[in-house]
Amino acid sequence: MSEKREWQDYLSAKANVYRKLQKHNYENNLISETNWVLRSRYGCGEECGINVEVGDICYLDYGQSYLNEMGYQHFGIVMAIYQKKALVIPMTSNKETYDKAYDKFDNPKGKRNLMRIGAIKGLNKPSVLFLNDMRFVNTARIIRIQAHLSRRSSLFKSIQARMKEMISL
Repeated sequence: MSEKREWQDYLSAKANVYRKLQKHNYENNLISETNWVLRSRYGCGEECGINVEVGDICYLDYGQSYLNEMGYQHFGIVMAIYQKKALVIPMTSNKETYDKAYDKFDNPKGKRNLMRIGAIKGLNKPSVLFLNDMRFVNTARIIRIQAHLSRRSSLFKSIQARMKEMISL
């Protein structure tokens, strides 16, 4: 088979995949695919100029997702680094998600898998964490570091406590 024919077959197969995507995912999927092509060869973020630390709030590419998973490009907070991977808790500033999140005082009947962290210096809006979506990722998925939360801060320690609570359920 000629190289030209192989490319035509590949593009045809890709077109069939994209026809099955929900329309609102086209652009995010293309961005994730491009990020994967450019970054998947890196063993860690340092190899592409990203020096991440625990407490960093990063914009990263989670890649494709199934329903009820964080996917594509979103922020996340780095809770641990181990073997060139970061334990990240995804986050959003979506107002509706923020309103549904558990809060001891403001919303005690809210969803316990969501944690309000408020407005963090360096971010534009109050944010909420998806505790049930934390995962280890290659630090090469990190596109940029946007803000930092000291691991000695009371908020970081609260996040750790809620994270441990989520894990021990």
